[in-house]
Amino acid sequence: MSNWKPVMSCALQGSVLGPILFNIFVGDMDSGIVYALGKFADDTKLCGSVGMLEGRDAIQRDLDTLERWADANFMKFDQTKCKVLHLGRGNPGHSYRLGEEIQSSPAEKDLGVLVDEKLNMSRLQCALAAQKANCILGCIKRSVTSRSLLCSRETSLGVLCTVLVSSM
Repeated sequence: MSNWKPVMSCALQGSVLGPILFNIFVGDMDSGIVYALGKFADDTKLCGSVGMLEGRDAIQRDLDTLERWADANFMKFDQTKCKVLHLGRGNPGHSYRLGEEIQSSPAEKDLGVLVDEKLNMSRLQCALAAQKANCILGCIKRSVTSRSLLCSRETSLGVLCTVLVSSM
């Protein structure tokens, strides 16, 4: 293992190296996590089905594990973007902590689609999000001469956490 050294330069924006290094850096984030942890660029989602107190405690343990990982890797979760979305009828809406208490939210926008606690989303909203994504993909496809360059999108080091909690 080598010693820590100050970083004197970084990967250029748009380079292939930036996203690869980021993926290597966050690759072990889900070590010790019981529930499903989704990672996409600067977005992290912890999802679990909770029916009893043991399930709620397991989600909190996973959040504590994520907090320890962030501390060990000199990162912080953006508390302004951390949200809990309680799904299902009769969900008691247990509170969770990631450093500080995570705010509960009645609805969250994910990939351009607004999803509420009853899992309502309009067909129009989904169609518009898909159309926008297809337009962007078409622009990228037309502007890139080599398909191997499609993975060269620069990602940021911010981490967003949304906890989706459903009752059984």
